[in-house]
Amino acid sequence: AALALLCSSAAAMVVWKWLGKRQIQKQMEEARRTRDEGVKKIAKAVQQFREQVPSVQTDAILSLPLLELTGRLQEGSLSPKTVLYTYLEKALEVTQQTNCLRHFIPECEEQLQEIQQQREKGLLYGIPVSIKDHISHKGHLSTCGLVQHVGTLVQEDSILVKVLKRQGAIPFAMTNVPQSLFNYDCSNPVFGQTLNPFNHQKSPGGSSGGEGALIAGGGSILGIGSDVGGSIRLPSSFCGLCGLKPTAERLSVWRTCLLNVDICSRPTPVPCALGPMARDVDSLALCMKALLCEEMFQLDPTVPPIPFNEEVYSSSAPLRIGYYDTDGYFPLPPCMRRAVWETRGALQAAGHQLVPFSPPRIHYVMTELFLKTFFADGGGAWLDLFTGDIVDPSLKSQVNSCKIPKLGKKLLALILKPLVRFMQFLLLLKLKNVATISTCRSVKEMWNHHHEIEVYRTEFIAQWRELQLDVVLCPVLGPAFTTGYPGKLLTAISSTMLYNVLNFPAGVVPVSMVTEADEEELKLYRGCCDDPWDRTLKQAVAGAVGLPVAVQCVALPWREELCLRLMKEVETLSREK
Repeated sequence: AALALLCSSAAAMVVWKWLGKRQIQKQMEEARRTRDEGVKKIAKAVQQFREQVPSVQTDAILSLPLLELTGRLQEGSLSPKTVLYTYLEKALEVTQQTNCLRHFIPECEEQLQEIQQQREKGLLYGIPVSIKDHISHKGHLSTCGLVQHVGTLVQEDSILVKVLKRQGAIPFAMTNVPQSLFNYDCSNPVFGQTLNPFNHQKSPGGSSGGEGALIAGGGSILGIGSDVGGSIRLPSSFCGLCGLKPTAERLSVWRTCLLNVDICSRPTPVPCALGPMARDVDSLALCMKALLCEEMFQLDPTVPPIPFNEEVYSSSAPLRIGYYDTDGYFPLPPCMRRAVWETRGALQAAGHQLVPFSPPRIHYVMTELFLKTFFADGGGAWLDLFTGDIVDPSLKSQVNSCKIPKLGKKLLALILKPLVRFMQFLLLLKLKNVATISTCRSVKEMWNHHHEIEVYRTEFIAQWRELQLDVVLCPVLGPAFTTGYPGKLLTAISSTMLYNVLNFPAGVVPVSMVTEADEEELKLYRGCCDDPWDRTLKQAVAGAVGLPVAVQCVALPWREELCLRLMKEVETLSREK
């Protein structure tokens, strides 16, 4: 009888698991079906528009920079409807090639009617804007690539979307993201893998990877992403775009996420920032100018009422620029370091003062400050997001690491001691899991952790002030990784995550392309220790000839205009070259 009971219980468990998986599969199929129906409706609407207005010069409109396009829309020589349908048509083409869209926003046609009834034309009048999956738009999903969210529609626009609409912009598409957002690839089980438009073997980066692919492919002229470790800057680097991560509190993040563990709005010493992505720096500046308006400050009183300072952005005064080509933690491929040195030379020749700068204690920042913020509970809170879900292949190595029992992590840490970076990661994951929302094992530890970050920020700013720097020029991770590799190299993002820990504004500008000479030099790359992780990085970036190479520009908190000023200078000099 006991054996029969055991067998029936086991059979019931198998059936229960099968039914659970079947339910997940049905939910994913329904989400994809809804997306595909939306694509068909937009394709039909575009076709009807083309039949009504066959003379539209599509290529001419798509080639206009944002500043010129806004001018044409403001003066009336181009209509918002023509521009919207031109970009809808191009977005359809780009997503067929790269799978960058999670969903079109059919209400864009209603917004088109709305802006034509506004008394005043906003700064972004008639501009089609794409937004990242988790930035809430009323009546649409905010999935973060998780099955548990595919059935929940957002009830209200995020504040950022409200301000975009008030400024005359037309949100028209929501873009794909990696599952849980915690990856700089762009793949999830519901909507699949997004590809780099320049090379379909490569990733567009993440977590704002759908934005990166859509804008780089020409299907959007302006997009909004988010960044908690490099999620705006890495797709911008991989896709050859300009992207800005502002000081986290400069733009509102209210109603941005639906995650149970909300990386955008939960209390954390390493905050999430929303920011623009576009084809040139002037577009970023215009977007910031439009968003930093009275509407934003009224809707979200936690945003400091600091309007965009055009005088700082437009200044031509020489800058005192700190620079470095490596942070000493995860040496980047030769082409990324070359980009820093070439840009440094161009800036110096243009009359700016360049000063060597070395960011302090990056190993400590990476292990004790950044990773500990997210994995102090052994990754338990993050793992909870995957309950009743299918784990995307690109995340399996990270998820499996978190699932190793505490004793197993300790043993692995001892066995793999020579592999320093992996050992550090496992040591973090072995920390005791607690069923609380705190990011440390005790309240005291949490406060100590917050204090340590503040102490480091003070130390960093003191070093910056001592050298009397205006801004800093430094490398960014790149070129584009082959798909699947970002999940194997979480700690390679030290170049970007530093400025999330510091909460400094930081932006990325493309300055060059990978050359045959770069590819040859990559063969000699040994990284930090010539260990498995250095060799994995080498494999990840191989075969990138012709892909974009970028640099990173940084300023002190609340100095976005100064950061953009350096970015503009770098962009101008690289284009002249």
